[in-house]
Amino acid sequence: MNAPFGWLQIARLGLVQAALGAIVVLTTSTLNRIMVVELALPALLPGMLVAWHYAVQIARPRLGHGSDIGSRRTPWIIGGMVVLALGGALAALATAWMGSSRWGGIGLAVVAFSLIGLGVAACGTSLLVLLAKRVAPERRAGAATLVWLMMIVGFAVTAGTSGPFLDPYSPRRLVLVATSVCAIALLVTLLSMAGLEGRSEKETDTAQRSDPAPPQREFGSALREVWADPAARGFTVFVFVSMLAFSAQDLILEPFAGSVFGYTPGQSTSLSGVQHGGVLAGMLLAAFAGRRVRGRSTGTLRAWTISGCIASALALAGLCIAGIVGGDWPFKLNVWVLGAANGAFSIAAIGSMMRLAGEGPHGSEGVRMGLWGAAQAIAFALGGLLGTGLSDLARALIGTPGTAYAAVFAIEALLFAVSARLAARVGADAPTHAALPMAWSASRG
Repeated sequence: MNAPFGWLQIARLGLVQAALGAIVVLTTSTLNRIMVVELALPALLPGMLVAWHYAVQIARPRLGHGSDIGSRRTPWIIGGMVVLALGGALAALATAWMGSSRWGGIGLAVVAFSLIGLGVAACGTSLLVLLAKRVAPERRAGAATLVWLMMIVGFAVTAGTSGPFLDPYSPRRLVLVATSVCAIALLVTLLSMAGLEGRSEKETDTAQRSDPAPPQREFGSALREVWADPAARGFTVFVFVSMLAFSAQDLILEPFAGSVFGYTPGQSTSLSGVQHGGVLAGMLLAAFAGRRVRGRSTGTLRAWTISGCIASALALAGLCIAGIVGGDWPFKLNVWVLGAANGAFSIAAIGSMMRLAGEGPHGSEGVRMGLWGAAQAIAFALGGLLGTGLSDLARALIGTPGTAYAAVFAIEALLFAVSARLAARVGADAPTHAALPMAWSASRG
């Protein structure tokens, strides 16, 4: 039996998540800008490519089942990162090729973004399963916070270091920078995973017995078994609805700020920083789930998930009022509160996901995590289309921008309220009693 992960081991998995984020942000953000600005292509093209990379991730349950069969997650994490790195390099090559051969570049980009989706699915699913199996219950919220913060660091470091090397832009420079980022991310993954997982339970059992291991279940039967579990099925629906509400706001908040509050492009971009500051605060706050302060519990993961959804709904209701009253509303504070509520609910939900993955039948953890990851990916693919489509429709029907955006925010608030109800029905949280060390306690191992 392998020992639970300490904070050092969790941080090593966080480095893998940071490497994953570094490639993803390069392909979904930097290449997006180059297609639209430098190559003067329709913005719909990168939007469809990003949506496609989410759609491909419907394969997550099957990939998770593959890691369940072997009982080892390391080969799937490393293999997924290899596929992701290859997809990232090909995506840059495809973008550069679009300058001279538009349709040839677009065709290669479809292949590249397919590989990106498969790589994220394989690596991300198995990484979460490994966290779920090897992190003590009282550390799960803190582990989720640390890993996700390191992914955000991966976003920031990639954007900050690769940006200067892309100027002045040239196709050759783009391919060189993107390939370097992908190679570094793969190297970081290999070093981080070296000797981390240890022997699987199946390998330990095989070494101690001479009779052959029992046959593995087929994927179809494994998926049906997971779907038959009310908790797993309910959590899948919760993930889809909450992530749909979460992602639908992303593409309309800055246009809302410009249309209703007169924000310049620079001011609306800084507004994103205000929101992400709130997300960080919410994540850190939710990391205390299960901690005891002066003999009192700070709450369970389930309670934080429900509260975060309700707070997100209230913050979106505030944006509805902002659309009606305009400049008299404390808009920046409202955006910060929305970010904090989103951060708290998402980290608590990830902690609950890790708990529920380990509560099902042994050997189905990958299928469970893959099912929830697929629900999230589909929600993200639809969320951007839903938010922008509804805002266009509302403006066409209503006419007044503020009222039109308020109608869309009201729908998103309703989705978060439904999410809170769904989270309440998933089931009671396992009791947590031990204090949850934070990132500054990582030296205790």
